[in-house]
Amino acid sequence: MAILIHGDAAFPGQGIVAETLNLSRLHGYKTGGTIHVIANNTIGFTTESMDSRSTRYASDLAKGYEIPIIHVNADDPEACLMAARLAFEYRRIFGKDFLIDLIGYRRFGHNEMDEPMTTNPEMYVLVHKHPTVKKIYGDKLIDQGAMSEQTRTEIEQKVSTRLTEAYEKVPKKEKEVTNENRYP
Repeated sequence: MAILIHGDAAFPGQGIVAETLNLSRLHGYKTGGTIHVIANNTIGFTTESMDSRSTRYASDLAKGYEIPIIHVNADDPEACLMAARLAFEYRRIFGKDFLIDLIGYRRFGHNEMDEPMTTNPEMYVLVHKHPTVKKIYGDKLIDQGAMSEQTRTEIEQKVSTRLTEAYEKVPKKEKEVTNENRYP
């Protein structure tokens, strides 16, 4: 199954996207449907949305190819899961493309070199005040009685431990990559 992840500036801004969508239903290029996900953080590095496209939504290009589009709040994991299931089922039943416009924000900037308080200070004052998805969803599960605070803490500790262990393996190069072991 083909899944393509696009940036919100790249989807409407790169000509290859329109070319690929145009080819996607032609006999020699069909894939049986591709699930497109726009990782929409509402800013293409330092370019505001209003300066990067002529339409309201980053996903509007897909309308010309009759591709269903669903806009989903990245702060709502259950809505994201429902959107993914809908996309999968649509692709399975109809064999056509589907687009999920995952609307969120960058918490830490574009890359390691970007200091977002310099490139977009007003937005990042709001971003830093906004709770993380982990906090929002954890609070929701606790409020619904689906999880206790103790369970949340235990899960966070387990995940943190796994991430730390994985991180510590990297500089140790436990297994040197050679031509002999590159492709198992």
